[in-house]
Amino acid sequence: MSKMLKVTRREYLATVRTKGFIIGLLVAPVFMGGSGIVFALMEGRVDTADKQFAVVDRSGLMAEVITAAAGERNAALLAEASNRRVPAYLIEIVPPDEADPDGQRFALSERVRGNELHAFIEIGPGVLHPTGSERDRIGYHAPNAAIDENRGWFSSVINNELRRLRLVEAGVNTEQVPDLFAWIDVAGMGLVSTDEATGEIGQAEQASELETILVPIAVMLLMFLMIMMAAVPQLQAVMEEKSNRIAEVILGSIRPFDFMMGKLLGGVAVALTAWTVYLTVAVVVLRNVHLERFIPWNILPWFLLYVIVAIFMYGALLAALGAMCNDPSEAQNVTFPAMLPIMIPLFFTMPILQAPNATFATLFSLIPPFTPTLLLMRMATPEGVPGWQVWAGFGGSVLFTLLLVWISGRVFRGAILMQGTPPKLKNFVRWAIGG
Repeated sequence: MSKMLKVTRREYLATVRTKGFIIGLLVAPVFMGGSGIVFALMEGRVDTADKQFAVVDRSGLMAEVITAAAGERNAALLAEASNRRVPAYLIEIVPPDEADPDGQRFALSERVRGNELHAFIEIGPGVLHPTGSERDRIGYHAPNAAIDENRGWFSSVINNELRRLRLVEAGVNTEQVPDLFAWIDVAGMGLVSTDEATGEIGQAEQASELETILVPIAVMLLMFLMIMMAAVPQLQAVMEEKSNRIAEVILGSIRPFDFMMGKLLGGVAVALTAWTVYLTVAVVVLRNVHLERFIPWNILPWFLLYVIVAIFMYGALLAALGAMCNDPSEAQNVTFPAMLPIMIPLFFTMPILQAPNATFATLFSLIPPFTPTLLLMRMATPEGVPGWQVWAGFGGSVLFTLLLVWISGRVFRGAILMQGTPPKLKNFVRWAIGG
């Protein structure tokens, strides 16, 4: 036991004392949440140059409406030129060329390619009373039309005018109903509960996107980060010790299983150090911005337990695979397949967040390799999960981890001193069975 703890201490200090660990501790959250930060900072500031649009109105109903709406928009949003965050819309009305419509579309497309226009809009002649034919189509032609946010503005203006015209045809005076097209969003509200002390019925609070989406995702990404920092490096570290013959010297005084366990305990210590740092910073920051209510205190103890289980689970497997590799190229070949169980949960984030207690989410999160990330993410949602699933998931993860550590220990013992044998599945199975 004392030798195992010495290996643990050596692995821990060898990691946390390096500049790489400190830099990684600071940089990793930026990379994990960098896209969200950049999106928040750059929203509305990416492109503020005036945008020229050509409108080909084959219906004869929309040209003046679009021009007037663009003028009102420009006057309202661009009144303060010094604080300009959105572009002006400059509308050019192009008479339809009924003799050669394809040629006209090509000419306008060339103007877009030449940056003379941002886009051109073609309104079909049958939009007022659509029948599902080509005559009803409203086309927005641009290089990035599918994700061009300006397309939505034209869609709103055109469809609101079409509704108004249809009501006028039906004999409805729209001026007498000024709020006819008023849009009221359906507010997402939480469930009503009672005060446990007084029994008084409380008020439902409006659901928060931060609590519903960002908190569960942050919990899952933090678990992913802990695994990447503490478990994944085991493969490379063991491979280097084997290829450099360091393992042969160490194994002269300690059993292979104790050696592997010492490395895993060192990885757990590294993960807990990083977890403590991140948790402390998160609590301080959220309290300073008065968002401490979003800290999921109820799942933090479970997060701690699952971090330990996950490091042993993935670390044991990766250490065994590292013991089978003889050089960096072999380690590189097995790294991606070994990381698939770690990465797969990331692909199912949104489907599970949309229905955290659906059958698919429940069953998938109870599969041991995925439980530490997916079950914790489900626990962090406002809906939560039934208590039996928490215990079942943890129990299943512990049993699976014990089995995996036992198998990996046998593989590690058989492969760590075996030079020249390539990392093949049949060798893994042979060592797992025969030891």
